[in-house]
Amino acid sequence: MPSNESTQSGAVAAVVYNPVKIDLEQVRAEVARAESAAGRGTTLWFETSEDDVGQGAAREALDAGADLVLAAGGDGTVRAVAEVVAGSDATFAILPAGTGNLLARNLSLPLNAVGPAIDVAFSGQDRVIDVGVIDVRREDSSVDRHTFVVMAGAGLDAKMIEATDEDLKKKAGILAYVQAIARVLRDRSRLHLNFRVDGGSPTRVTAHTLIVANCGSLPGRILLLPEAQIDDGVLDLLFLKPGRLLGWIQIFGKVLWENGVVGRIPGLKRFASREVRTVNTATGKRVRVSFSRPEQLELDGDGIGEATGFKISVQEGALTVRVARA
Repeated sequence: MPSNESTQSGAVAAVVYNPVKIDLEQVRAEVARAESAAGRGTTLWFETSEDDVGQGAAREALDAGADLVLAAGGDGTVRAVAEVVAGSDATFAILPAGTGNLLARNLSLPLNAVGPAIDVAFSGQDRVIDVGVIDVRREDSSVDRHTFVVMAGAGLDAKMIEATDEDLKKKAGILAYVQAIARVLRDRSRLHLNFRVDGGSPTRVTAHTLIVANCGSLPGRILLLPEAQIDDGVLDLLFLKPGRLLGWIQIFGKVLWENGVVGRIPGLKRFASREVRTVNTATGKRVRVSFSRPEQLELDGDGIGEATGFKISVQEGALTVRVARA
């Protein structure tokens, strides 16, 4: 029997959708079915655009009284809507319709299945998760603020996002990233940065990639940061420092084999704990980074341009999200 967290007489949901990513007719039909079964009023609909990728539409949804806001689209739509819903009294839900579907994967939500995803949105259970808030410092000294739910990245990670062919991504999905990875691996430039965690002493690092993560799973069942939990109140930092070919072999062995295979088998987890010099990690609630030159940044799989540095803090339990019932 549905609980009162998902079935409320007269309660209204809203769908913020990217019209390029979804089959609107199919989604409307599934939502009508699910809203009726959950005893809700008629769902409200808000379309994103090039000028408004979701924040404005999400604000309209909240202003209209929606207590459940469903983001229907790719990672960019999900991040934009979550940015607005975080800290409100509304519950956030996801209809994943992109290539990465990063947050949906980390929450074990249905992928490529409209009906089951909408069933979770309307009749699942609530889970409280953390979000990251990043203040990005630009080359002109201006600062802009964003929210992310999965991770922020600089170095080869962000360059890969920038190098991904969007047309190929639409046709080949995740395989488009393979071409981008091959291209950026030829880039020999490094990140030269100073970072500070929780107000500690600054540390200078040279690395290929920096990730600040709220959770750790990527497409392809890649478990980048096995210790990262989406509701643990801390951020996880990852530095990749491969150097030459042997270093990349160590990284792929650590991430793909130890984290992705050995670490998923309970009896073998203890064999996945060895450290390698090419992979360094740290944790904290606040992170401050300064680059020696402007560097590309990405948030939840979307590039956000160059930055000379950033500050990130975790907002513990800021977002209530609808997940499948246990």
